[in-house]
Amino acid sequence: MLRFVVTLFAVITSSICQKYGCLEGDTHKLKPSREPNMHECTLYSKSSCCYVDFTEQLAHSPVIKVNNSYWNRCGQLSKSCEDFTKKIECFYRCSPHAARWIHPNDTAAIRSVPLCQSFCDDWYEACKDDSICVHNWLTDWEWDESGENRCKNKCIPYSEMYANGTDMCQNMWGESFKVSESSCLCLQMNKKDMMAIKYLLSESSEESSSISSSEEHACQKKLLKFEKLRGEEGEQTR
Repeated sequence: MLRFVVTLFAVITSSICQKYGCLEGDTHKLKPSREPNMHECTLYSKSSCCYVDFTEQLAHSPVIKVNNSYWNRCGQLSKSCEDFTKKIECFYRCSPHAARWIHPNDTAAIRSVPLCQSFCDDWYEACKDDSICVHNWLTDWEWDESGENRCKNKCIPYSEMYANGTDMCQNMWGESFKVSESSCLCLQMNKKDMMAIKYLLSESSEESSSISSSEEHACQKKLLKFEKLRGEEGEQTR
């Protein structure tokens, strides 16, 4: 049964990718394809908008920089905070679904990707004791002549820069993400996303920004079934 669910997700992924393609960033492919030897971002290995070479930058901890953007301007990130930062980077660079939320004024950017409240709260908890010098990672850096990011302001804890998980999710990457009112029709950057994606990318969701109770109920039902099947498979492999 779990194989059926995974196969269904593959079909959904294929149809959506044909419709949306990839973002038009400097590391993105024109259209998603398999990358079976990814070093990181393996959630998207079956249909990826990034090349395997890009993921080498994220494969070792601590991550120093991605392209010309240094992650350690306020000291190395803790392992837990780095893991969440990788999830966000992987989604933007590699997800075949990211282009569903393409920014209307910038084909290399995303806008209002719905994140689960629990994901944002966990991300904040993981990073609150780390330090940061910018409120918006996309606009607040100073870029030197070599194209590398520098702090314009002093480093302070994440817990001082952002009030909570919602504040961080909705400001750290500018307009890129929003916290969803739903606990199911939202992304967590893990395998559970395959259940939410089906409903988030439906025609009715595109036509309306509101979440219908029927879609929410259907998503919750599918998610519970998926978790049950994964649990049963785990028991069988012990």
